[in-house]
Amino acid sequence: MSVFLGTHQNRLDAKGRVSVPAGFRTALRERTAREQGVAVDEMQGPVQIVLRPSHKHPCIEAWPPAAFAALASPLDKLDMFSEDHDDLAAAIYADAYPIDADKEGRIMLPEILSAHAGLIDSVAFMGLGHIFQIWEPKAAEQRRTEARARARAVSLPGARAGSPS
Repeated sequence: MSVFLGTHQNRLDAKGRVSVPAGFRTALRERTAREQGVAVDEMQGPVQIVLRPSHKHPCIEAWPPAAFAALASPLDKLDMFSEDHDDLAAAIYADAYPIDADKEGRIMLPEILSAHAGLIDSVAFMGLGHIFQIWEPKAAEQRRTEARARARAVSLPGARAGSPS
């Protein structure tokens, strides 16, 4: 399954590296292989993700490259010389960092992103389906608690009455 599921906690090492959870690494490899049109065992080179600060929360968002491209694609519909385009392009691209995982599945978190998320020695990886977020563990727990409370009042589009949403 090539989606990011669950919440996992890992420690930052002295160099600012953290191991991406095994299930997330598997999802990244499956997604990348599908995007490249090859089998997972035929993939060449490291798997890349794009890290950027969340606009809404004190966390880091981690995007597979194709998902990041889809996030940015609506910019193409704006006048390239408009202030809206400039503002959105700066917000999306200027703080984005393409990162390769090493052979052990570790990624180096840019210091500016670690500071944005308040990361010190531990991080929580939160799966959100097509992307994942990297949080300070206590902030992640608070976010999940708040999200669950608000989610009770929300129905998914197309959900039938009486079915779980």
